[in-house]
Amino acid sequence: MGERGVTLLELLATITIVMVLAAVAMPLSKYSTKRSQELELRHSLRELRLAIDEFHKDWAREGDVLIGQLCVKNKSSCKEYTGTTGYPKELKTLLEVTLTGSEATVRETTPIRRYLRRIPLDPMTGSTDWGLRCYQDPPDVRDWCKEDVFDVYTKSDVIAIDQSKYREW
Repeated sequence: MGERGVTLLELLATITIVMVLAAVAMPLSKYSTKRSQELELRHSLRELRLAIDEFHKDWAREGDVLIGQLCVKNKSSCKEYTGTTGYPKELKTLLEVTLTGSEATVRETTPIRRYLRRIPLDPMTGSTDWGLRCYQDPPDVRDWCKEDVFDVYTKSDVIAIDQSKYREW
């Protein structure tokens, strides 16, 4: 009758194979987590930038010259919510703009224009505190001029998988 069981050599060989596979899988899981954060960051940046562009299309102005469709119809709202270039004065303006022109008197309730439902989270910092740039700022500025919001970026100084900085995206 044959004996049942595993020899010590077979056990060591099996453990060695499992450890090699685990050692290969660890870096892959690390990169997959980082890659998913990067995809989420790109999505959030795209969402914010599209909302800023849509706002600028509706509320465009050059100083006191009102150009955008909503800016012409809602002059007091235009000057209250936009900078001199037609970009929003602050990021939370994209959540709600109260219209004051002819459209506001037609309805019983005050009409509101929304460009975002919420400010997306920055996946790199875990907050809704984004870095902001004004229209006249150079691309590498760190201090916001507080006149308008032309662009957004993450405040994280971490290096991406492709060796670029997240804040330069």
